[in-house]
Amino acid sequence: MRRTLVVVCLILTAAGCARKGELTILAGGTPRETAYWEKVLERFEDSTGIEVGLIRSATHTEQKKQAVLVALRGRKSDPDVMLMDVAWIGQMAHSGWLEPLGPHGVDPAPFYGRVIDLADMHDGTLVGLPVYVDGGLLYYRSDLLAAHGYDSPPRTWNELRETAIAIQEARREENPDFWGFVWQGAQYEGLVCNALEFFVSAGGGIVDSAGRPVLDSEENKRALRWMVDLIHRDKLSPPNTYTDMREEEVRMVFQSGNALFERNWPYAWASHQEPDSPVKGKVGMAPLPHFEGGRSASTLGGWHVIVSAFSDRTADAVDLVNFITSYEVQKDFALDLGWNPGRRDVYEDEELLEKNRALATLRDVFDNAVPRPPVPYYSQISNVLQERLNAALAGREKPGDALREAQNEVEEIVRRYEHTP
Repeated sequence: MRRTLVVVCLILTAAGCARKGELTILAGGTPRETAYWEKVLERFEDSTGIEVGLIRSATHTEQKKQAVLVALRGRKSDPDVMLMDVAWIGQMAHSGWLEPLGPHGVDPAPFYGRVIDLADMHDGTLVGLPVYVDGGLLYYRSDLLAAHGYDSPPRTWNELRETAIAIQEARREENPDFWGFVWQGAQYEGLVCNALEFFVSAGGGIVDSAGRPVLDSEENKRALRWMVDLIHRDKLSPPNTYTDMREEEVRMVFQSGNALFERNWPYAWASHQEPDSPVKGKVGMAPLPHFEGGRSASTLGGWHVIVSAFSDRTADAVDLVNFITSYEVQKDFALDLGWNPGRRDVYEDEELLEKNRALATLRDVFDNAVPRPPVPYYSQISNVLQERLNAALAGREKPGDALREAQNEVEEIVRRYEHTP
């Protein structure tokens, strides 16, 4: 009989709670997710006869990462299979901790090719597969756009600005708490995701193709000035954007009927359509805008499944990966949990589209996905960016100064890494 093991066992004793030789997976998190993973593993056991121990993951991302690091740094045989945030894969693969999947016959063809290339390939080798994918996108009040004579959402940031100014001014006459655009600007990882989308849509970015920092570019300066102006000049975004605005704070402002546009992840769609939602039936979804001459960009998010290079059940672990990422299981994740499938072919499923027509839009959004830098020192880069970008949004630093200082600090991180044996 398969067992569910609490994550504390992994953190404190490096998976010492697992039975010796037992196939194990680190997954789950919330009680609902954990219960669903138990059902998935029961199906796997019924179809293969292979018993699996579920090591329940923590709820918070940093605790999840700590559990992964404890196991892989310690070269432990358990867990054999793990779910990890897309931003971690580069670090783990660079350290040689992930089992190459290609030699085991794992086929990435049904998945988003761009996502595979950007996130799951390391030195030309497949090391993971997406269980579900995320990307930043634009939510908008379709009823308000129509009422004010707009027949489609904005395609450029200037169009968004002009539309938001006009409708915010009109709505303020009856709702002084109404805002044109809400997004994630607090000092945390979500700010980096938002900034990456602005940077890339202006023709900039965080690092170049060789992994060298390119923060102090004219394109990035333009984008960051635009982000600052949203708060301080145009006053289309609330003044607490840089202190309080994370995913849920942004969602609640929009869902309460107090915003025209919202940048958020796909999860917010289901909440906006809940029976008691003030905006139910009044929301549209579109790719994020871009600057003139640029292209829409959506920061790649989501969770991917990998096999530990130290697994003592590699063949069975690969079978489990193939099962988790199969068409039927991916479809069920979407139907039952609302997850966005990692497989692109599932987005053509008529039953799934009938239940969630937003998936047709998401399919195009994920085609424009851009990753955070897949370098082993990304967490250090992120810490620098969170501080410097937030200082610019708060008005403590000028955008150009903030990016110049960030460039210097990230270059120093790269130098230290390259000179560390």
